[in-house]
Amino acid sequence: MAELNSTPQKSGNKVRARKSVPRVDLTAMVDLAFLLITFFMLTTTLSKPKAMNVVMPVGDSSPVPQSRTMTICLGKDGKALWYLGEATHPLIAATTTNYSKSGLRRAISETRQWVLKTTGKSMIVVIKPAETSVYGDLVNTLDEMNINNIQQFALATIDKTDIDMLKAKQAF
Repeated sequence: MAELNSTPQKSGNKVRARKSVPRVDLTAMVDLAFLLITFFMLTTTLSKPKAMNVVMPVGDSSPVPQSRTMTICLGKDGKALWYLGEATHPLIAATTTNYSKSGLRRAISETRQWVLKTTGKSMIVVIKPAETSVYGDLVNTLDEMNINNIQQFALATIDKTDIDMLKAKQAF
């Protein structure tokens, strides 16, 4: 049992009547504190990790049609280079954009609408991170795939032609 005791102070030679010492029992306070801590620990929900499903190809995959394939090359300083089609003969010329919320999102959305209008099929996106890109840019790009509801996308290694284009646009 916890008690709060105080000692009477002596002053001079006068004899005074002894006062009773105040006692405060802190047992109930300690019990209440432990009950509250236990209650909040048991009723609080912890954040659950979120993961994105990734589907990997099985065996040899057939070549993808270039008329509906958008390639996004991730560069340095939050810059991305994107084009539609092949790197040597793009249907939409290579364009550099910053990773602001509207930059890459608008490019994906407009290209998706153009592909849907011209081919009548969904767009395929190939994401190629460069050595100078950071992990956060890759995560932001994957989030943009989810936001724009792109069902078919893949991560690939970057080619020399893509690196040369990034260097030409000062994004490597």
